[in-house]
Amino acid sequence: MEFKQLDLKPQGSWIRRTISAPRFKTTVIAIVVGSVLGFLFFYITEGRLMESMPANEVIKSFLVGGFFGLFITNSPCARGRC
Repeated sequence: MEFKQLDLKPQGSWIRRTISAPRFKTTVIAIVVGSVLGFLFFYITEGRLMESMPANEVIKSFLVGGFFGLFITNSPCARGRC
């Protein structure tokens, strides 16, 4: 009985592989775009100047927009598993 030699290549660190993955890059881009769109929606619908906007509401609009960007790219329907 003959066995083939198993050739294992070094894969590098987990962080480096994750950051260089195309799925990670599209997720980060979607989070940034969602955050900006969330802020723009808040800014346009409130109709206030930047000086009169409370910081906590601005942060909430960024977080909600970022969550929508994350959800859109990582939902099961985005991967064709609806």
